[in-house]
Amino acid sequence: MMDRQRRFLVRLGAMAAKEVLHVRRDPRTLYLALVMPPLLLLLFGYGVSFDIDRIPLAVCDADRSPESRALVNAFTRSNEFRVVSRADPEEAMALFRRGAAQAALVVRPRFSRDLARGDSGEAELLVDGADASTANQILQKADAIARAESRRHALATGLSGSPLLEARTWTRYNPEARSAIFLVPGLTAYIMALGAVLLTALTVAGEWERGSMEQLFASPVGRLEIILGKLLPYLALGMLQLLLVIAVGATAFDVPIRGSLALLFVFGLVFLVCMLGQGLFVSVIAKNQLVATQAGLLSSLLPSLLLSGMLFPIENMPRVLQVISRAVPARYLVHGLRGILLKGSGVGLLWPDLVALAIFAVAVIGVATARFQRRIA
Repeated sequence: MMDRQRRFLVRLGAMAAKEVLHVRRDPRTLYLALVMPPLLLLLFGYGVSFDIDRIPLAVCDADRSPESRALVNAFTRSNEFRVVSRADPEEAMALFRRGAAQAALVVRPRFSRDLARGDSGEAELLVDGADASTANQILQKADAIARAESRRHALATGLSGSPLLEARTWTRYNPEARSAIFLVPGLTAYIMALGAVLLTALTVAGEWERGSMEQLFASPVGRLEIILGKLLPYLALGMLQLLLVIAVGATAFDVPIRGSLALLFVFGLVFLVCMLGQGLFVSVIAKNQLVATQAGLLSSLLPSLLLSGMLFPIENMPRVLQVISRAVPARYLVHGLRGILLKGSGVGLLWPDLVALAIFAVAVIGVATARFQRRIA
């Protein structure tokens, strides 16, 4: 019995020593074990924030009185809101479509006269409701500011009774504040990113493992032809996936389609080229299905979830993460889909997102082709 236990401990020690040598020789294992956990902790700690401040506000002051200016100052005094434009309501709607403003304060011409008579002054707050979570926070902040300003005015004038200031809100694009309307465009980008990267990464990595790449290398086919030949079938599958996701979103969740379907599918096509190219690049680098799975998940799952604006507004993230998010293709697809589906935006407003996706697509295909060597390493 003692001899059996001793042999067991010797074998266990030998396996442990072998694994230690393997870890020391493989920097990727050390990276995943020692570097990724703190990086993820920092990413979640700084990137996940439901608190919003300095909300972009368009001011439409038709009264231009001391009372109306006091109301605007009440909104901006605590840095909860920041004025980005002083325009009429129609111009405010244009700011909503461009994403330059999230709320618009409209003060009617008779505002000061109503207050002087002891009546309730009316001010409308128009809110971009495409993001239901942000819209709800804006409404709560506006209600608190309106109540505080009403109490201040009552004390200053010596009037009491019913509130002298009444803020009426009108939520644009998602008046029912349904989370599904906000989430489906983001989920579409997330699902497409994850699926496209893993499709090409696992398939090509499997060929490296099986040795079937030798047959391709023996043929007269060029590197770019191999890359594109492998990309096109998955591009067709990805477009079918986009069609199914949009159809389910419109049918099951009543997600509106207010913009052009042709523009929507152009966005989807260019985005799929980005992510399929990223998967090809991962497979060329990894040449192993397990490593390709890990690299594909880390390069597509987390950035598409946390840095695309799918769940958390990019404007609320630290400046460093905002800069990093510019290299995440899902960011541009999420913004494009929300503009097309919810706001009816056209190519005149969304062309910067389309150009960014095209640049990323060309770059990643070029890098994958350059790294695809016609030899067995």
